[in-house]
Amino acid sequence: MLRLAMSTRSETFERVRDPLADRGIEVVHLRAKQRPIRVTDAPDAPADPVEPIPDAVDVGFVYPTRLMEGAALDARLEIPWVNDREVVLTSRNKGGVTSALDAAGVPVPRTVMVSNPVDEAAVLDAVDAAGLSYPLVVKPNSATRGVGVAKAVDRDDLSGTIDYLDLIHDNPATGDKSYLIQEFLPNARDYRLMVVDGECLGSVERRHPPSGTASRDDDDAVMVDTADDDAAAAIDADGASRWKHNVHRGATATAVDPPERHRAIAERTAATLGIDYLGVDLLETDDRLVVTETNARPTVDAAEKYAEEFYDRLAALIRRTAAGGG
Repeated sequence: MLRLAMSTRSETFERVRDPLADRGIEVVHLRAKQRPIRVTDAPDAPADPVEPIPDAVDVGFVYPTRLMEGAALDARLEIPWVNDREVVLTSRNKGGVTSALDAAGVPVPRTVMVSNPVDEAAVLDAVDAAGLSYPLVVKPNSATRGVGVAKAVDRDDLSGTIDYLDLIHDNPATGDKSYLIQEFLPNARDYRLMVVDGECLGSVERRHPPSGTASRDDDDAVMVDTADDDAAAAIDADGASRWKHNVHRGATATAVDPPERHRAIAERTAATLGIDYLGVDLLETDDRLVVTETNARPTVDAAEKYAEEFYDRLAALIRRTAAGGG
């Protein structure tokens, strides 16, 4: 049986373990954070209880989110990864992704990337030159889960956000000193599409539930029954002002059958970036459909939110990667 080292122990681990075992792939946990990591061998040292045995692991999924720890573990394991370090870095760089997609003709929000330190006047001039109008979205270039994302409703608001980011970036310990300023798409519908080996195999729409009606069934998704028209209307009314739709911030993730246009854009995004396993975030208004972000470490949701062949295709991708063809 093929052995797969998985660098997460959260819901994704539990959800994929049995379906992959049914397809001849044993999933073991590779703990990559909040622990000591042995990086050199010692004579007669006891086995490390939190590491898979290197010669018994065939492939990894997905490269650890903490890249420093990942490099140390990767050197000891010497295995191929479904989404390796370079892939994770590519997807994490929001400015790089937006630029690459725009160059390839994939629709994205109008965006300015700022690399600090930059004079505030130069930033404001760049926003005007790009034809951006308020409100605007300001987001860290490499953060996840909506952390640090803000909305600037006017020029003074943007100036205050720039001041705050200047303060953060002035700290030498801050690694990424870049951020994005993007157009804000009001009342947009938010989708996450999952692309596996070039094909869109699942999609969810993310909405905010009305206060007091949601029930959390795990750390990654909040589930409500949106099949009820009244409930859906309440979500739309109550959640209108809550424009961040990350499930980690309380949004629902409801399975939907995406139109062909959505599928085509998600698949083209994955092909443009050269990523075999990718979550693609889309925002849709009455006249726009754009890619806002990508995630090379997307959470695997409940099986009913994916196409029937999802696990067959995922298992095939894992096997191909293990064989050196990923």
